[in-house]
Amino acid sequence: MSARPVTSRASTQRRSRKVVRRRRRRRLTMVLGVALVAALAAAVIVPRLPDVVRELALPLAHEDIIRQQADDKGLDPSLLAAVIYAESRFRDATSHAGARGLMQITPATARYIARLSGGTAFEQGDLSTPQVNISYGAYYLRYLLRRYEQNTVLALAAYNGGEGNVERWIDEARTTRRRFTIGEIPFAETRHYVERVLDVQGDYRKKYRSQLGL
Repeated sequence: MSARPVTSRASTQRRSRKVVRRRRRRRLTMVLGVALVAALAAAVIVPRLPDVVRELALPLAHEDIIRQQADDKGLDPSLLAAVIYAESRFRDATSHAGARGLMQITPATARYIARLSGGTAFEQGDLSTPQVNISYGAYYLRYLLRRYEQNTVLALAAYNGGEGNVERWIDEARTTRRRFTIGEIPFAETRHYVERVLDVQGDYRKKYRSQLGL
C-alpha cells in the first residue's frame, strides 16, 4: 500500500483563500451586473415617468376620433375630452342607469339624438363603439351649447342633470333677478360634475395640446 501524501495546513489555507476570493469576485460581478441592468432600466424608464403618471392621472384615448368629431361639430376638443374623462375616464362602462360607453349615453338619449340629427336607425349595441358613442355625445353637447347660447356651464349641467332641471333652475334664477352660476346649481352631483369638467379641460389643453390638435 502506497503512502497517501500529507497536505500541509498552509496549503489548505491558501486554497481556501482562493475559493473565498473567487466567490467574492463572482458576487461582485453579479452585483455589478444587476446594478448595470438597473441603471440601464432607469435610463429608459425615469424620463418616461412624468408621461406615465400623467397618463394614469389624466388618460387620453381615441384622440383621432375626438379631433374628428370636435372639428365636425365645431367643439373644443379639450372640452370633449374633459366630458369623456368626467363620464367614464375613457373606459367603456355601463352605469346602473343603463348609460353606455365613453360618454355615458343612455338608449333613450341616443334615440333622442338620432331624432335630432335626422337619423333613422339605432342599435343599442352601437353605444359601445367609440366612434358611435363619441359621435352621439359630441352631437348632444353641441346641441346643448347652441340651446344655451354657448353657455358652457348650462350645457354641462344639462348634459349631467337633464334639460328639464336646467330650465327650471334658469326660471327660478330669473324670478329672483339673479345671474345663474355654478354655485346656483342645487344638485351637488351636477355642480361637482361641471366644476370637474371645466377643471380638467384646462389640463387637457396644457398636457395634450398636440394630441388634440390644439
